[in-house]
Amino acid sequence: MKLRSVFAAALLGAAAAGAFAQAKEQFFPLLSYRTGPYAPNGTPWANGKQDYLKMINARDGGINGVKLTFEECETGYATDKGVECYERLKTRPGVTLFDPQATGITFALTEKVANDKIPLITLGYGLSVAQDGTAFKWNFPIMGSYWTGADIILQHLAKTNGGWDKLKGKKIALVYHDSPFGKEPIPLLQERARMHGFNLELIPVTAPGVEQKSAWLQVRQQRPDYVLLWGWGVMNSTALKEAQATGYPREKMYGVWWSGAEPDVKDVGDGAKGYNALALNTSGQQPKVIQDILKHVHDKGQGTGPRDEVGSVLYTRGVIIQMLGVEAVRRAQERFGKGKVMTPDQVRWGLENLALDQKKLDAMGFGGVLRPISTSCTDHMGSTWARIHTWDGKQWKFSSDWYQADEQIIKPMVKAGADKYLADKKLERRPVSDCQS
Repeated sequence: MKLRSVFAAALLGAAAAGAFAQAKEQFFPLLSYRTGPYAPNGTPWANGKQDYLKMINARDGGINGVKLTFEECETGYATDKGVECYERLKTRPGVTLFDPQATGITFALTEKVANDKIPLITLGYGLSVAQDGTAFKWNFPIMGSYWTGADIILQHLAKTNGGWDKLKGKKIALVYHDSPFGKEPIPLLQERARMHGFNLELIPVTAPGVEQKSAWLQVRQQRPDYVLLWGWGVMNSTALKEAQATGYPREKMYGVWWSGAEPDVKDVGDGAKGYNALALNTSGQQPKVIQDILKHVHDKGQGTGPRDEVGSVLYTRGVIIQMLGVEAVRRAQERFGKGKVMTPDQVRWGLENLALDQKKLDAMGFGGVLRPISTSCTDHMGSTWARIHTWDGKQWKFSSDWYQADEQIIKPMVKAGADKYLADKKLERRPVSDCQS
Protein backbone atom coordinates (compact mmCIF):
# COMPACT_ATOMS: atom_id res chain seq x y z
CA MET A 1 0.00 0.00 0.00
CA LYS A 2 2.79 2.36 0.94
CA LEU A 3 4.68 1.51 -2.25
CA ARG A 4 1.54 2.17 -4.32
CA SER A 5 1.16 5.60 -2.65
CA VAL A 6 4.76 6.49 -3.40
CA PHE A 7 4.29 5.41 -7.02
CA ALA A 8 1.12 7.49 -7.32
CA ALA A 9 2.87 10.51 -5.82
CA ALA A 10 5.72 10.08 -8.28
CA LEU A 11 3.27 10.02 -11.18
CA LEU A 12 1.55 13.19 -9.90
CA GLY A 13 4.92 14.89 -9.51
CA ALA A 14 5.92 13.97 -13.04
CA ALA A 15 2.59 15.26 -14.37
CA ALA A 16 3.02 18.57 -12.54
CA ALA A 17 6.59 18.94 -13.76
CA GLY A 18 5.48 18.33 -17.34
CA ALA A 19 2.44 20.60 -17.23
CA PHE A 20 4.20 23.65 -18.64
CA ALA A 21 6.06 21.65 -21.27
CA GLN A 22 2.76 20.18 -22.46
CA ALA A 23 0.92 23.49 -22.51
CA LYS A 24 0.09 24.76 -25.97
CA GLU A 25 -1.55 27.97 -24.78
CA GLN A 26 -0.59 30.79 -22.42
CA PHE A 27 -3.23 30.75 -19.68
CA PHE A 28 -4.25 33.91 -17.82
CA PRO A 29 -6.27 33.33 -14.63
CA LEU A 30 -8.55 36.32 -14.09
CA LEU A 31 -9.65 36.99 -10.51
CA SER A 32 -12.65 39.30 -10.68
CA TYR A 33 -15.66 40.60 -8.79
CA ARG A 34 -18.82 41.21 -10.74
CA THR A 35 -21.06 40.83 -7.69
CA GLY A 36 -21.38 42.68 -4.40
CA PRO A 37 -20.72 46.30 -3.39
CA TYR A 38 -17.50 46.55 -5.41
CA ALA A 39 -18.99 45.26 -8.66
CA PRO A 40 -19.55 48.71 -10.27
CA ASN A 41 -15.77 49.24 -10.17
CA GLY A 42 -14.60 45.65 -10.54
CA THR A 43 -16.68 44.95 -13.66
CA PRO A 44 -15.17 47.46 -16.13
CA TRP A 45 -11.69 46.57 -14.84
CA ALA A 46 -12.38 42.87 -15.55
CA ASN A 47 -13.95 43.65 -18.94
CA GLY A 48 -10.87 45.58 -20.07
CA LYS A 49 -8.61 42.67 -19.18
CA GLN A 50 -10.71 40.15 -21.11
CA ASP A 51 -11.11 42.36 -24.16
CA TYR A 52 -7.37 42.98 -24.43
CA LEU A 53 -6.63 39.24 -24.47
CA LYS A 54 -9.34 38.74 -27.11
CA MET A 55 -7.88 41.57 -29.17
CA ILE A 56 -4.33 40.15 -29.06
CA ASN A 57 -5.65 36.79 -30.27
CA ALA A 58 -7.81 38.35 -32.99
CA ARG A 59 -5.37 40.99 -34.23
CA ASP A 60 -2.01 39.30 -33.69
CA GLY A 61 -2.81 35.60 -33.45
CA GLY A 62 -1.54 35.61 -29.87
CA ILE A 63 2.06 36.22 -28.80
CA ASN A 64 4.38 35.06 -31.58
CA GLY A 65 1.85 32.37 -32.43
CA VAL A 66 1.04 31.32 -28.87
CA LYS A 67 -2.70 31.58 -28.29
CA LEU A 68 -3.91 33.25 -25.10
CA THR A 69 -6.62 31.65 -22.97
CA PHE A 70 -8.28 32.80 -19.75
CA GLU A 71 -10.78 31.86 -17.09
CA GLU A 72 -12.48 34.18 -14.64
CA CYS A 73 -12.96 33.30 -11.00
CA GLU A 74 -15.39 35.39 -8.93
CA THR A 75 -13.97 36.59 -5.59
CA GLY A 76 -16.56 39.17 -4.54
CA TYR A 77 -13.47 41.08 -3.28
CA ALA A 78 -13.32 38.56 -0.40
CA THR A 79 -9.87 37.40 0.64
CA ASP A 80 -10.87 33.80 1.34
CA LYS A 81 -12.56 33.46 -2.05
CA GLY A 82 -9.53 35.02 -3.72
CA VAL A 83 -7.26 32.42 -2.14
CA GLU A 84 -9.65 29.67 -3.26
CA CYS A 85 -9.53 30.98 -6.84
CA TYR A 86 -5.74 31.07 -6.72
CA GLU A 87 -5.46 27.51 -5.43
CA ARG A 88 -7.86 26.25 -8.09
CA LEU A 89 -6.23 27.98 -11.05
CA LYS A 90 -2.54 27.97 -10.19
CA THR A 91 -1.91 24.45 -11.51
CA ARG A 92 -3.50 25.02 -14.91
CA PRO A 93 -1.11 24.26 -17.79
CA GLY A 94 0.50 27.43 -19.13
CA VAL A 95 -0.46 29.56 -16.15
CA THR A 96 1.16 32.98 -16.48
CA LEU A 97 0.64 35.25 -13.46
CA PHE A 98 -2.06 36.45 -11.07
CA ASP A 99 -3.63 39.90 -10.69
CA PRO A 100 -5.54 39.57 -7.37
CA GLN A 101 -7.48 42.83 -7.88
CA ALA A 102 -7.53 43.37 -4.09
CA THR A 103 -4.92 44.38 -1.52
CA GLY A 104 -6.29 41.92 1.05
CA ILE A 105 -5.96 39.02 -1.40
CA THR A 106 -2.46 40.25 -2.26
CA PHE A 107 -1.44 40.10 1.40
CA ALA A 108 -2.80 36.56 1.65
CA LEU A 109 -1.04 35.36 -1.52
CA THR A 110 2.37 36.95 -1.06
CA GLU A 111 3.89 33.98 0.78
CA LYS A 112 2.02 31.46 -1.36
CA VAL A 113 3.35 32.79 -4.67
CA ALA A 114 6.90 32.76 -3.31
CA ASN A 115 6.52 29.06 -2.57
CA ASP A 116 4.71 28.33 -5.84
CA LYS A 117 7.00 30.59 -7.90
CA ILE A 118 4.18 32.43 -9.66
CA PRO A 119 4.32 36.23 -10.09
CA LEU A 120 1.72 38.66 -8.73
CA ILE A 121 1.06 41.89 -10.62
CA THR A 122 -0.59 44.54 -8.45
CA LEU A 123 -0.78 47.67 -10.57
CA GLY A 124 -1.26 50.66 -8.27
CA TYR A 125 -2.18 48.59 -5.21
CA GLY A 126 -0.89 45.88 -2.88
CA LEU A 127 2.16 46.11 -0.63
CA SER A 128 4.07 49.38 -0.99
CA VAL A 129 7.27 47.73 0.27
CA ALA A 130 7.06 45.20 -2.59
CA GLN A 131 8.69 47.81 -4.82
CA ASP A 132 11.93 46.27 -3.50
CA GLY A 133 12.47 43.35 -5.87
CA THR A 134 15.42 42.03 -3.89
CA ALA A 135 13.06 41.31 -1.00
CA PHE A 136 9.88 40.51 -2.95
CA LYS A 137 10.92 38.44 -5.95
CA TRP A 138 7.36 37.58 -7.01
CA ASN A 139 5.42 40.82 -6.31
CA PHE A 140 5.16 43.56 -8.94
CA PRO A 141 3.36 46.77 -7.83
CA ILE A 142 3.89 48.25 -11.29
CA MET A 143 3.12 51.93 -11.93
CA GLY A 144 2.74 52.90 -8.28
CA SER A 145 1.86 52.06 -4.71
CA TYR A 146 -0.28 53.73 -2.09
CA TRP A 147 2.86 55.43 -0.79
CA THR A 148 3.65 56.98 -4.17
CA GLY A 149 -0.01 57.97 -4.59
CA ALA A 150 -0.25 59.61 -1.17
CA ASP A 151 3.03 61.44 -1.77
CA ILE A 152 1.82 62.82 -5.12
CA ILE A 153 -1.42 64.16 -3.60
CA LEU A 154 0.58 65.91 -0.89
CA GLN A 155 2.98 67.33 -3.49
CA HIS A 156 0.00 68.75 -5.33
CA LEU A 157 -1.43 70.28 -2.14
CA ALA A 158 1.96 71.80 -1.34
CA LYS A 159 2.22 73.26 -4.84
CA THR A 160 -1.30 74.73 -4.84
CA ASN A 161 -0.65 76.29 -1.43
CA GLY A 162 2.67 77.85 -2.46
CA GLY A 163 5.16 75.42 -0.93
CA TRP A 164 5.58 72.69 1.69
CA ASP A 165 5.98 75.27 4.44
CA LYS A 166 2.44 76.48 3.75
CA LEU A 167 1.05 73.10 4.87
CA LYS A 168 2.33 73.63 8.41
CA GLY A 169 -0.56 73.76 10.85
CA LYS A 170 -3.11 72.65 8.27
CA LYS A 171 -5.43 69.75 9.01
CA ILE A 172 -5.61 66.87 6.52
CA ALA A 173 -8.09 64.05 7.10
CA LEU A 174 -7.80 60.58 5.61
CA VAL A 175 -11.23 58.99 5.17
CA TYR A 176 -10.27 55.40 4.45
CA HIS A 177 -11.66 51.93 3.83
CA ASP A 178 -10.93 50.11 7.10
CA SER A 179 -8.94 47.30 5.46
CA PRO A 180 -5.33 46.63 4.37
CA PHE A 181 -6.09 48.72 1.26
CA GLY A 182 -7.21 51.79 3.20
CA LYS A 183 -4.50 51.56 5.85
CA GLU A 184 -1.62 51.22 3.40
CA PRO A 185 -0.97 54.99 2.79
CA ILE A 186 -0.89 55.87 6.51
CA PRO A 187 2.90 55.42 7.10
CA LEU A 188 3.75 57.80 4.24
CA LEU A 189 1.19 60.38 5.37
CA GLN A 190 2.53 60.19 8.93
CA GLU A 191 6.09 60.68 7.70
CA ARG A 192 5.13 63.71 5.62
CA ALA A 193 3.12 65.13 8.55
CA ARG A 194 6.22 64.81 10.75
CA MET A 195 8.37 66.52 8.11
CA HIS A 196 6.05 69.41 7.27
CA GLY A 197 4.02 70.00 10.41
CA PHE A 198 0.49 69.38 9.19
CA ASN A 199 -2.03 67.56 11.37
CA LEU A 200 -3.18 64.18 10.11
CA GLU A 201 -6.64 62.97 11.15
CA LEU A 202 -7.46 59.30 10.52
CA ILE A 203 -11.15 58.49 9.93
CA PRO A 204 -11.84 54.80 9.18
CA VAL A 205 -14.96 53.64 7.36
CA THR A 206 -16.21 50.10 7.93
CA ALA A 207 -16.38 48.04 4.74
CA PRO A 208 -18.07 48.14 2.34
CA GLY A 209 -18.72 51.81 3.13
CA VAL A 210 -22.46 52.24 2.66
CA GLU A 211 -22.74 53.74 6.15
CA GLN A 212 -20.51 56.81 6.64
CA LYS A 213 -22.59 59.24 8.70
CA SER A 214 -20.33 58.97 11.76
CA ALA A 215 -17.25 59.52 9.60
CA TRP A 216 -18.65 62.67 8.05
CA LEU A 217 -19.83 63.88 11.42
CA GLN A 218 -16.15 63.80 12.39
CA VAL A 219 -15.29 65.72 9.23
CA ARG A 220 -17.90 68.35 10.08
CA GLN A 221 -16.59 68.64 13.65
CA GLN A 222 -12.89 68.70 12.79
CA ARG A 223 -13.21 70.90 9.69
CA PRO A 224 -10.08 69.66 7.90
CA ASP A 225 -8.52 71.80 5.22
CA TYR A 226 -8.47 68.75 2.93
CA VAL A 227 -10.00 65.29 2.86
CA LEU A 228 -8.12 62.43 1.22
CA LEU A 229 -10.49 59.65 0.16
CA TRP A 230 -9.12 56.09 0.10
CA GLY A 231 -12.24 54.27 -1.00
CA TRP A 232 -13.42 51.61 -3.43
CA GLY A 233 -16.74 50.63 -4.90
CA VAL A 234 -19.89 51.99 -3.28
CA MET A 235 -17.81 53.75 -0.60
CA ASN A 236 -16.73 56.44 -3.06
CA SER A 237 -20.13 57.64 -4.27
CA THR A 238 -21.44 57.40 -0.70
CA ALA A 239 -18.59 59.61 0.53
CA LEU A 240 -19.33 62.24 -2.12
CA LYS A 241 -23.03 62.25 -1.25
CA GLU A 242 -22.20 62.59 2.46
CA ALA A 243 -19.78 65.41 1.70
CA GLN A 244 -22.53 67.17 -0.21
CA ALA A 245 -25.02 66.66 2.64
CA THR A 246 -22.43 67.84 5.18
CA GLY A 247 -21.50 70.85 3.10
CA TYR A 248 -17.86 69.85 2.74
CA PRO A 249 -16.40 71.37 -0.46
CA ARG A 250 -15.73 68.68 -3.08
CA GLU A 251 -12.87 70.74 -4.47
CA LYS A 252 -11.09 70.13 -1.16
CA MET A 253 -11.39 66.36 -1.62
CA TYR A 254 -8.69 64.23 -3.26
CA GLY A 255 -9.17 60.54 -3.96
CA VAL A 256 -6.69 57.78 -4.69
CA TRP A 257 -6.72 56.42 -8.28
CA TRP A 258 -9.26 53.77 -7.18
CA SER A 259 -11.62 56.56 -6.13
CA GLY A 260 -11.52 58.51 -9.38
CA ALA A 261 -13.50 56.67 -12.04
CA GLU A 262 -16.89 57.05 -13.68
CA PRO A 263 -18.82 54.73 -11.29
CA ASP A 264 -17.67 56.88 -8.36
CA VAL A 265 -19.23 60.09 -9.64
CA LYS A 266 -21.85 59.44 -12.31
CA ASP A 267 -24.69 58.84 -9.83
CA VAL A 268 -23.68 61.94 -7.88
CA GLY A 269 -23.50 64.14 -10.98
CA ASP A 270 -23.20 67.84 -10.17
CA GLY A 271 -22.89 66.92 -6.49
CA ALA A 272 -19.43 65.57 -7.28
CA LYS A 273 -18.40 68.60 -9.34
CA GLY A 274 -14.95 69.84 -8.36
CA TYR A 275 -13.90 66.52 -6.79
CA ASN A 276 -10.27 65.58 -7.52
CA ALA A 277 -8.54 62.22 -7.77
CA LEU A 278 -5.26 60.69 -8.83
CA ALA A 279 -5.03 59.36 -12.39
CA LEU A 280 -2.59 56.70 -13.57
CA ASN A 281 -3.97 56.67 -17.10
CA THR A 282 -6.12 58.54 -19.55
CA SER A 283 -9.67 57.64 -20.52
CA GLY A 284 -11.68 57.88 -23.71
CA GLN A 285 -11.92 55.98 -26.99
CA GLN A 286 -9.33 57.99 -28.94
CA PRO A 287 -6.17 55.89 -28.23
CA LYS A 288 -5.23 53.42 -30.97
CA VAL A 289 -5.30 50.44 -28.60
CA ILE A 290 -8.91 51.25 -27.69
CA GLN A 291 -9.78 51.64 -31.36
CA ASP A 292 -8.20 48.24 -32.03
CA ILE A 293 -10.33 46.65 -29.30
CA LEU A 294 -13.46 48.20 -30.80
CA LYS A 295 -12.48 47.01 -34.29
CA HIS A 296 -11.26 43.49 -33.53
CA VAL A 297 -13.51 42.61 -30.58
CA HIS A 298 -16.64 44.73 -30.20
CA ASP A 299 -17.35 45.21 -33.91
CA LYS A 300 -17.39 41.40 -34.17
CA GLY A 301 -19.83 41.03 -31.30
CA GLN A 302 -17.15 39.60 -29.00
CA GLY A 303 -17.03 42.40 -26.42
CA THR A 304 -17.19 41.43 -22.77
CA GLY A 305 -19.31 44.41 -21.68
CA PRO A 306 -21.16 47.37 -23.23
CA ARG A 307 -19.45 49.23 -26.03
CA ASP A 308 -19.86 52.65 -24.41
CA GLU A 309 -17.85 51.45 -21.39
CA VAL A 310 -14.78 50.80 -23.56
CA GLY A 311 -12.13 53.41 -22.79
CA SER A 312 -13.53 54.41 -19.40
CA VAL A 313 -10.99 54.95 -16.60
CA LEU A 314 -11.11 51.49 -15.00
CA TYR A 315 -11.68 49.66 -18.28
CA THR A 316 -8.50 51.27 -19.62
CA ARG A 317 -6.64 50.32 -16.45
CA GLY A 318 -7.70 46.72 -16.97
CA VAL A 319 -6.36 46.93 -20.52
CA ILE A 320 -3.05 48.28 -19.21
CA ILE A 321 -2.72 45.51 -16.61
CA GLN A 322 -3.32 42.84 -19.23
CA MET A 323 -0.93 44.54 -21.63
CA LEU A 324 1.81 44.34 -18.99
CA GLY A 325 1.19 40.62 -18.60
CA VAL A 326 1.28 40.09 -22.35
CA GLU A 327 4.45 42.16 -22.71
CA ALA A 328 6.09 40.21 -19.86
CA VAL A 329 5.44 37.02 -21.82
CA ARG A 330 6.74 38.63 -25.01
CA ARG A 331 9.88 39.85 -23.21
CA ALA A 332 10.42 36.40 -21.71
CA GLN A 333 10.09 34.81 -25.14
CA GLU A 334 12.92 37.01 -26.38
CA ARG A 335 15.19 35.27 -23.89
CA PHE A 336 13.71 31.80 -23.49
CA GLY A 337 12.29 31.09 -26.94
CA LYS A 338 9.89 32.86 -29.30
CA GLY A 339 6.70 31.01 -29.97
CA LYS A 340 6.94 28.99 -26.76
CA VAL A 341 4.62 28.95 -23.75
CA MET A 342 6.41 30.66 -20.89
CA THR A 343 6.52 29.29 -17.35
CA PRO A 344 5.64 31.57 -14.41
CA ASP A 345 9.32 31.90 -13.52
CA GLN A 346 10.15 32.97 -17.06
CA VAL A 347 7.25 35.45 -16.97
CA ARG A 348 8.64 36.76 -13.68
CA TRP A 349 11.91 37.49 -15.50
CA GLY A 350 9.91 39.26 -18.20
CA LEU A 351 8.12 41.43 -15.63
CA GLU A 352 11.49 42.22 -14.09
CA ASN A 353 12.94 43.34 -17.41
CA LEU A 354 10.16 45.43 -18.96
CA ALA A 355 11.44 48.28 -21.12
CA LEU A 356 8.38 50.14 -22.40
CA ASP A 357 9.74 53.48 -23.57
CA GLN A 358 7.63 56.09 -25.36
CA LYS A 359 8.50 54.75 -28.80
CA LYS A 360 7.40 51.25 -27.80
CA LEU A 361 4.18 52.50 -26.18
CA ASP A 362 3.34 54.51 -29.29
CA ALA A 363 3.92 51.48 -31.52
CA MET A 364 1.65 49.38 -29.29
CA GLY A 365 -1.16 51.94 -29.49
CA PHE A 366 -0.69 53.21 -25.94
CA GLY A 367 0.65 56.66 -26.83
CA GLY A 368 -0.63 59.20 -24.32
CA VAL A 369 -2.36 56.53 -22.22
CA LEU A 370 0.37 56.04 -19.61
CA ARG A 371 3.97 56.93 -18.78
CA PRO A 372 6.93 54.78 -19.90
CA ILE A 373 7.77 51.84 -17.63
CA SER A 374 11.18 50.35 -16.95
CA THR A 375 11.53 47.64 -14.30
CA SER A 376 14.58 45.87 -12.88
CA CYS A 377 15.55 43.30 -10.31
CA THR A 378 15.72 45.98 -7.63
CA ASP A 379 12.76 48.07 -8.85
CA HIS A 380 9.53 46.14 -9.37
CA MET A 381 7.50 49.31 -9.85
CA GLY A 382 9.01 50.81 -12.97
CA SER A 383 7.13 54.13 -12.82
CA THR A 384 6.15 56.44 -9.96
CA TRP A 385 4.16 59.08 -11.84
CA ALA A 386 0.54 60.21 -11.67
CA ARG A 387 -1.63 63.24 -12.42
CA ILE A 388 -4.69 64.84 -10.86
CA HIS A 389 -7.97 64.87 -12.72
CA THR A 390 -11.13 66.69 -11.68
CA TRP A 391 -14.81 65.86 -12.26
CA ASP A 392 -16.56 68.76 -14.00
CA GLY A 393 -20.05 67.32 -13.52
CA LYS A 394 -20.00 65.40 -16.81
CA GLN A 395 -16.49 64.06 -17.34
CA TRP A 396 -13.00 63.79 -15.88
CA LYS A 397 -10.53 66.47 -16.99
CA PHE A 398 -6.84 66.63 -16.13
CA SER A 399 -6.14 69.48 -13.74
CA SER A 400 -2.40 69.02 -13.22
CA ASP A 401 0.71 67.95 -15.04
CA TRP A 402 2.50 64.72 -14.16
CA TYR A 403 4.04 64.44 -10.69
CA GLN A 404 6.72 61.95 -9.70
CA ALA A 405 6.72 60.56 -6.18
CA ASP A 406 9.71 61.60 -4.07
CA GLU A 407 11.89 58.50 -3.99
CA GLN A 408 14.31 60.16 -1.55
CA ILE A 409 11.60 59.76 1.05
CA ILE A 410 9.94 56.58 -0.18
CA LYS A 411 12.97 54.36 -0.90
CA PRO A 412 14.30 54.43 2.69
CA MET A 413 10.78 53.59 3.90
CA VAL A 414 10.56 50.75 1.39
CA LYS A 415 13.94 49.36 2.47
CA ALA A 416 13.06 49.58 6.16
CA GLY A 417 9.70 47.91 5.56
CA ALA A 418 11.25 45.20 3.43
CA ASP A 419 13.96 44.58 6.02
CA LYS A 420 11.31 44.15 8.70
CA TYR A 421 9.29 41.78 6.51
CA LEU A 422 12.36 39.63 5.80
CA ALA A 423 13.34 39.58 9.48
CA ASP A 424 9.81 38.65 10.58
CA LYS A 425 9.63 35.83 8.02
CA LYS A 426 13.26 34.78 8.60
CA LEU A 427 14.07 35.30 4.94
CA GLU A 428 17.11 36.76 3.16
CA ARG A 429 17.46 39.15 0.27
CA ARG A 430 18.14 37.79 -3.19
CA PRO A 431 21.84 37.64 -4.04
CA VAL A 432 23.07 39.72 -6.99
CA SER A 433 23.56 36.54 -8.99
CA ASP A 434 19.83 35.80 -8.72
CA CYS A 435 19.03 38.98 -10.60
CA GLN A 436 20.39 37.35 -13.74
CA SER A 437 18.22 34.26 -13.38
